[in-house]
Amino acid sequence: MRKQNSDFQTAFLSEAGNKLKNNDYFGFVELDEYACYVIADGITDLPDTDSARLAIETVILHFQGNPSMSRQCMGRLISEANKALTGRESYKRQEASLTIILTDYRKFRYGYLGNTRLRMYRGGQPFRQTEDMSLSQELVEQERISKDVLQQHEERNNLYSYLGQRGAKPYISKKIKLLDTDIITIYTRGIWENIDAAELDDVFSEADNEVQNSLDNIEDLLLSKQPQNLENYTFAAIFINKVYSDPKRAKKRKKIILITVAVIVVIAVVTCVCVLLYRRKQRQIADMNYYFSNTIEYINTGNFIRAQEECERAKELSDAVKDKDMRNRLQEYLFVIETVILADESFSKGDYETAQDYYSNAMDRARYADFIGEDYMESRLEKVAEYISVMDYIALGDSLAEKAEYEKAEEKYLLAKRLAAAVHYAEGTDAAMAALESLYTEWAAAREEQKQAASEQAEKTAEAAGLIANGDKACLEQDFVGANVYYTMALTKYRELGDGVNEQYVRQKIDSVEQKLAELDEKREDAGNLEKQGDQLQSTGDYWGAKSVYLQAKNLYLELGSDKDVERVSNMIAQIDTKIEQQ
Repeated sequence: MRKQNSDFQTAFLSEAGNKLKNNDYFGFVELDEYACYVIADGITDLPDTDSARLAIETVILHFQGNPSMSRQCMGRLISEANKALTGRESYKRQEASLTIILTDYRKFRYGYLGNTRLRMYRGGQPFRQTEDMSLSQELVEQERISKDVLQQHEERNNLYSYLGQRGAKPYISKKIKLLDTDIITIYTRGIWENIDAAELDDVFSEADNEVQNSLDNIEDLLLSKQPQNLENYTFAAIFINKVYSDPKRAKKRKKIILITVAVIVVIAVVTCVCVLLYRRKQRQIADMNYYFSNTIEYINTGNFIRAQEECERAKELSDAVKDKDMRNRLQEYLFVIETVILADESFSKGDYETAQDYYSNAMDRARYADFIGEDYMESRLEKVAEYISVMDYIALGDSLAEKAEYEKAEEKYLLAKRLAAAVHYAEGTDAAMAALESLYTEWAAAREEQKQAASEQAEKTAEAAGLIANGDKACLEQDFVGANVYYTMALTKYRELGDGVNEQYVRQKIDSVEQKLAELDEKREDAGNLEKQGDQLQSTGDYWGAKSVYLQAKNLYLELGSDKDVERVSNMIAQIDTKIEQQ
C-alpha cells in the first residue's frame, strides 16, 4: 500500500574501473510497507573474493524474512552480515565496507561500517552525510589535516571498524523524516576518491526528476578526470519524488488530540497524587532521619535497648520510602545493636566468655555500621577480660589445691582477690575469699593428716626395726627359718611405708638367710645320703665301714642342730658297737 502511493526512483552504476574484477555490489528490495537499499565495497584486492556480494545477499535475505526499519532490525542486519563474513571458512579474509538504508516510504534510517558514504540532498542542497570510520577521518576531526586532502590521504582506507571484523561497532542513525524531492545517494571509494563533495553537490543541485540522468553525469565527470588507478566504483541514487501520505491522517490527528487531552487530564491527576505522595514521602524521610538520629544518641549513651526501638522504626520507614541504601545501613546498625544486647545479657548473667564472643562479633560488624558504639564495646571487652582473668586465677588455684599444692594455690587466690578488688568485681572478690577459706580449711586438715601419717609411719618404722632385730637374733641362734619369717614381716612393713632403702637392706638379709637355709638343706641331704650308705654297709656286715659313715652323718646333724637326728644316729652307732663286740 505505501509503495503504491509513493514514488521512489532508484538507479545505480557499478564498474570495475582499472581492476580485473568489480568487488563492489549494490542491491535493494522494495516491499509494500518497507524498502531496503544496500551498498558494499570489498576491502581486499584479491580478484576471487566475494565479501561485498555475500554481505548484500545476507542483508537482503534477512530483511525480506522480517522487514522493519527499527533500530533493532538495522543492528540485526549488520550483525548477520558480519557473521556471514567472520564465520566463513576460507584462508582469505572476508572484509567490506557497508551502508544500509531502511525506509517505510515516510521516514528512513541508515547504518554503516567502514568508508562507503551516504549523502542526502534536500531542496538541491546537502542535508546529511556520513563520516568514514578511518584514521584519516580521525585526523580531520582532530584538525591535524584539512578535510580537502581526506580523499587522497594515505590513511583513508585504514579502518578501525568494518564488516568482517569481530566486535565491529556500526553507526546507526535515528529516524529521519522524508520530504518530496529529497535525494539520497550512496557510493564507494572509487567515487569519493576522485570526485569531491562540491562536485557531487553541483550535479544534484541541478538534477531533474530523472535519476538516470544524474548518474550519467556522475560517470561522465569521473571518466573525464581519467584517473590513473581507478578503483571499483559504485554509485546509487534514490529520488524521493513523492513521500507516502496516510489518507486517515486527519482522523488520526483528531484522535491524537482527544487522546492528548485525556492524557493531560490523567497527567494532572497523577501529578496531584504524586505531589501528595512526594510530601508524604518527605515527611517519612524526615521521621526516618529523626529516628536514626535518636538511634545514634542512645548508642552514644550506652542505652542499646532504646537504640534498638528507634532503629527498627527508622528501618520500617526506609522500607516505606524504598531507600535501599538507608535500609541496608540500618540493618547493619540493628545487627550490631542486637549483638551488644545479647552480650550485655550474658555479662549480667556472669557468662563472661559468651559475652566476650558477642562483643567481639559486634566489634567486627561495627565497621559496616559507621563504627558505632566502639568505645562502649571496647570498655566492656576490657572489663570482661579482667573478670575472666579473675575467674581464671581462681580456677588455676582450684587445680593446684586438688594437687595439694596449697602454697601455689593460695598465691593464685590472692592474685584473683587483688585483681577483683582493683576492677570493683564484687562477685569475683567473694569467690576468691570463699576459695581461700576453703583452701585454709583443707590445708589444715591436710597438715593434721600429714602429722598423723608421719606418726603412723614412725610407728611402723619402729615395728620394722624390731622385726629386723628379732631376725638378727634368730640368725645368731642358727634359727634361719625364724629369721626368714622376721625379715619377711619387716620387708612388708617397709613396702607399706614406701621406704625403698630399708626395703633393699632387708631383702639382702633375706637373701643371706635363704642362702644359709639352702646350705643347711644341702647338708641335711648329705647326712641323709650318708645314713642310707651306712644302712647298706650294715646290711652287708661291714660294721666298721657303717660306723664310719654314721659318724659322718652324726657330725652333719650336729652342725644342723638337729637333736633328734643326732640321737637317732647315735643309737644306731651304739647298736653297731654291740655287734662289733659280739664278733
